[in-house]
Amino acid sequence: MKRLLLNLLIFSLLSFGLLTKADFVLAKENPEFSLWLENIREEAREKGFKESTIKALDNIEPDPRILKFDRKQPEFVQTFEEYLAARVTKYRIKKGRKYYQDNREILEQIAEKYQIDAPFIIAFWGLESNFGSYQGKYSILRSLATLAHDPRRTTFFTKELFKALQILDEGHISIEKFVGGWAGAMGQNQFMPSSFLHYAQDFDGDGNKNIWDNQQDIWASIANYLSKNRWHKGKIWGLSASISNPLDFDQLKPTDKVSGCRAFRHHTKALSLAEWSKLGVKVLGRENDTAKYAMVKPDEGETKVYLVGPNFRGILAYNCANKYAVSVGLLADQIVL
Repeated sequence: MKRLLLNLLIFSLLSFGLLTKADFVLAKENPEFSLWLENIREEAREKGFKESTIKALDNIEPDPRILKFDRKQPEFVQTFEEYLAARVTKYRIKKGRKYYQDNREILEQIAEKYQIDAPFIIAFWGLESNFGSYQGKYSILRSLATLAHDPRRTTFFTKELFKALQILDEGHISIEKFVGGWAGAMGQNQFMPSSFLHYAQDFDGDGNKNIWDNQQDIWASIANYLSKNRWHKGKIWGLSASISNPLDFDQLKPTDKVSGCRAFRHHTKALSLAEWSKLGVKVLGRENDTAKYAMVKPDEGETKVYLVGPNFRGILAYNCANKYAVSVGLLADQIVL
């Protein structure tokens, strides 16, 4: 009924020349927040959500901080060197090694079940929530509603908002505890709502998929995520290398384009280490390695580069950002040294 009345009002305004077609298009693409949220409520009812779940949307207002964070993500504003220095720290390496050694038996059990490599569980956990010590303080629903209303990525975040409502509707967590990162990621492994519904695991068999407090479920959920994204157990993620001469990246473009993750736009075609060596790319200690690696294009002026293999795609599936993926790989390597 509300939509019908709104459409009649808009038609009248258009007829009398009080609203232009341009105004109508703009209003349709980015309506006032309260009106937009009422439409979300109506759609939630149509999808069959409980009224108690829909009520969680009451009194939500857009959070202006969220849009500022969205426009200034560190993956896009920091150089490789700055990004990695802030994340692959001595503290995280030391902490990661201790967690790995103290829990190696259960980590290896999880890794074996999901056919992934155990150090990466700790690396993801360490980078996502500082080993569980910080899960975020932002309302999941408010963050997702803010980003869903914003036209930049409205389709993605609207879907995530409904997935978040599903998590509440199924009783996985209470609204009071439903907080997380600014972009709607939650738990110690910082899953988006859709990732929780697809990958969260009840590893200890207590009937709950608890990525907020249960360490085994948290670690198994990370492992399941990697497993479902075609992880190759025992394979390396990539290698550090150095370049002595500027490279012609136009000549190194891949012949096949990979759809989906935008990070692949910054990868070269895959070459053997011998071929990279001829181009002035140096890698130490891999003389017998015959595998092929793509290069992540370095920032301008940087001479340290990263050659990446198949498992790099598994890391990018978790977070589609090259700098993030390199930080996971480097931390995982350090954990087992």
